[in-house]
Order: sequence, then C-alpha cells, then structure tokens
Amino acid sequence: MSDLIPKHNPYEALKVADFRYFLAMRFCITLAIQIQSVVVGWLVYEITGSKLLLGTIGLTEVIPSIAFSFVAGHIVDKVQRKRIIVLATAALVLCSVLLWLYTFESSRAIFGTSVYPIFIVIFITGIARSFLGPSMFAFMPQLVSKKQFQNAVTWSSANWHIASVVGPAMGGLLYGFVGIHTTFFIQAALVATSLVFVAMIASRPLPESVQTKQGETMGQRLTEGLRFVWHNKIILNVISLDMFAVLFGGAVALLPVFANDILMIGPEGLGVLRAAPALGAVLMTFFLARFPIKQQAGQKMLIAVAGFGLSIIGFGFSTWFGLSLFMLFLSGLFDSISVNVRSTLLQLHTPEHMKGRVSAVNSIFVGSSNELGEFESGVTAHWFGTVPAVLFGGCMTLLVVGVTAAKAKVLRNLHLNIDDK
Repeated sequence: MSDLIPKHNPYEALKVADFRYFLAMRFCITLAIQIQSVVVGWLVYEITGSKLLLGTIGLTEVIPSIAFSFVAGHIVDKVQRKRIIVLATAALVLCSVLLWLYTFESSRAIFGTSVYPIFIVIFITGIARSFLGPSMFAFMPQLVSKKQFQNAVTWSSANWHIASVVGPAMGGLLYGFVGIHTTFFIQAALVATSLVFVAMIASRPLPESVQTKQGETMGQRLTEGLRFVWHNKIILNVISLDMFAVLFGGAVALLPVFANDILMIGPEGLGVLRAAPALGAVLMTFFLARFPIKQQAGQKMLIAVAGFGLSIIGFGFSTWFGLSLFMLFLSGLFDSISVNVRSTLLQLHTPEHMKGRVSAVNSIFVGSSNELGEFESGVTAHWFGTVPAVLFGGCMTLLVVGVTAAKAKVLRNLHLNIDDK
C-alpha cells in the first residue's frame, strides 16, 4: 500500500523552466516522427501493396541507428549535449523537407511510383536519431535536481506518450482530409519548431565527472561502456527483457494491413489505431507520476511485459474495430510500466560520465528493437500471413517473460528506492 500514498509533489520537475522547454522540444519532435511514421507507412503500402516493404521501413531506419549508436554515445560523453541535439534536430528538419518535396507533382513525374527516395530519407533520419536519443538521455538529468529526477523521468515519459497519442491520429486525419503534401509540410514545421525550444534552453557544460575522462581513446571508451552494461546485471536484465518484448511485439508495422484489409477503416482509422497504445501509456504515466513504482519494481515489470504480450495476442485475434482499439490501448498501458521502470533504472544506475554510451547500448538493444520488430513482423506476415505473424509475436513475448522470470533473480527482487541513491 505504500506505493499508493503520494509523498512528493507530482509536479516538482515542471517548476524548472529549462525542463519545460525540453519537454516542448521533445513533444514537437515526437509528434513529427509519429506523423511521419503513419503517413510513410500508409503511402508505401498504398503505392506498393507490399507487407514486406512495410517491415523494411523499420529496417532501413535501424541499420544506421545501430551503425552510429556507439559513435554517438562516445561523442555525447565528449561534446556539450545541447550542441548535438541542435545538429541532430537540424538534420531531421532537412529530412522532413525532403519528404515534403517528394510529394510535389514535379518530383512524382521524376520518380514515378518508386519509393526508394523515401527509404533514403528514412536512412538519414536513422542517423540523426542515433545521435538525438543518447544526447537527450544524457542532457535531461542536467536540467533538474537529483530530488526532481524520478518525477522528471515520469513527465518525460508522459510527454512522449501524449505526443504518441496525438501524432498517429493527427497523421491519419491529415492524410485523409488535407492530403499528403500538406501533411508533410506540417510535419516539417513541427520539427523546425522544436529547434526554437532547444535554443531557449540554457547551455550546460559537460559534468565534471565527464571532463575527468577526456584522455581515453574512442575504442577504450566504447569497450568500457559495453563492459559496464554486461557486468551490471540489473541494467542487462532490464534491457534484455524490453529488447525481446519489443522485438516480438512489433505488430504496429502491420497496422496499415489491418486498417486496409481486415478492419477496412482507411487512413483515418489507421491513425486512431496507432494512437491507441499511446493513449493507454499516457493514462498510466499520469498514474505513475502520482504513485511512482518503488517496491517490487522488477516483479511489476515482468507482469507488465506479460500483459503486453497478451494484449498483442488479443489484437491479433480481433476482427472488430472496437476490440482492436481496446487491445492496443492495453498494450500501451502495460508497456508504459516497463518503460518507466527501465528509464528510471538506467538513469539511476549509470554514472554521469557513461550516460551517453549506456544510452547508446540501450538504443541499440531496445530502441532499435522497435524497427527490427517491425521488420520481423513484415517478414513473418509475408511468409505466414498477417494474423499468424501477430500471434507469433505475442506468444514469443510471453515465452521471453517466462524465461526471464525463471533465470533473472536480481530482476525478480528489484526495488526502486530512489531516495537511497
């Protein structure tokens, strides 16, 4: 019952102006990325009718993400974090403008029905995001006090999920009512707006603990980061659990197929489907802002990931739009618990001078699993069919939870006593 008694101000971190600017910046970027994801997926499927290419969108983004993540983590631990955020965001602005230009009639006259220009832009987006993720992960703790930190993590998660609710629905509705050209223009404007909010945040020098490590080579620093994650059983178990759950739960990549061929609800309905998981996550993150998880955090994370897997299975069986929405809503609700525990643990158990590299490892093994999961779903759907692919992913998620619960004693006994840190 102690977890249900709030002993802190749930709005503590929001008192910090720079943190509010950070949230606004992240909201705009996330909103734009979600709009782009929905619209690009629908556009590629509309042009090609290929389930395999739907999965390949994620693979195209994950390849540069993996290739550059360790280098990005090394640079984040060497260079002022705000500067990296500005450059990465500027690259995303360029990608958004290129997608907008692709929709002009003159461009379509050149490229015809070829979707390769879209994949090239997605590849560049993956490079930019490989730098953006670690830099934001390392920069956020510099904006708030240690006391405000867990509250900041919760609000950052809520901010991301709110944008993930609004973004897909907005993307689907814009695509359906104003067309692809205007939708990509709005998406580009959102990314550009995020640059304004970044500029409003005061620059922070690298923490002293980071500056004392400046003499190491890149190879030594990357090896140190990998070694740290490998030997820290808490971080390793949490990352591994989330990685495999996300890898096999990539049903989102197949939502255009469900929307078009099974539920027959069009791009507007696709946007609503994409928003449903994030809506569940938003409600859960608001709950966690008031009642943060402390006791039995590991057990709660295992239960949440199992709930996520069951929700994916329920979605796979559904042929009714309302039930499909509810299953996706539940998947986001359960996923939010897992994300909250993992994000808090990574920040609490990672030394300041290694945040960039540990975030890079997390990005590779968890963040990239989103795109790899989409590719896995696309391939299995291509081979075995859409519904079997989703059911397979949900069952594999449950298997991962069972194995982790049996083998990872340190995770089963995990508590989040942040006041002790």
